[in-house]
Amino acid sequence: MLKNDRWINEQASTGLLNPFQPNLVRHLDADARTHPVLSFGCSSYGYDLRLSPKEFLVFRHVPGTVMNPKRFNPANLEPVELHHDEDGDYFILPAHSYGLGVALEHMKVPGNITVICLGKSTYARLGIIVNTTPAEAGWQGHLTLEFSNSSGADCRIYANEGICQLLFFEGDPCDTTYQDRSGKYQHQPERVTLARI
Repeated sequence: MLKNDRWINEQASTGLLNPFQPNLVRHLDADARTHPVLSFGCSSYGYDLRLSPKEFLVFRHVPGTVMNPKRFNPANLEPVELHHDEDGDYFILPAHSYGLGVALEHMKVPGNITVICLGKSTYARLGIIVNTTPAEAGWQGHLTLEFSNSSGADCRIYANEGICQLLFFEGDPCDTTYQDRSGKYQHQPERVTLARI
């Protein structure tokens, strides 16, 4: 069953998401409707997660290397500078490139819930694809987020604003949670976590 805003708000008090925004924010000054942002916070049946300003990495070609998930070479990644102007804080994801960021919110998934992370339509309309990522029952930490810029133009990726939506699915209790098996991506910090085996 897909969980609703009532459930998400109730679970926030047990550490589901921290920091937690109980309502969907579209303007930093909601009364005056000034300073529009890419929405973040609790929606009807999900939660719009924010991108942390702490780190964003972009893959680059290193001659003579082949990407190998069993022997990941961090030299294939380069940090991207955080920029700021009147529209907010942002990273630039170059055209036809792939980048890694990290969620601002810390998440603690209950033992009977699996979370699916999906892209936001505002970014999708620019050609930005957020890789569909699960967070299994018992997982906790800051999600590392993966982005593909399928367009021919460079694109801003805003920090401290909505970047993807989480959907919470309840299932029958499992025998072994991600925490029980000490999953390799458990307790990710607010930094990009590289591929592991």
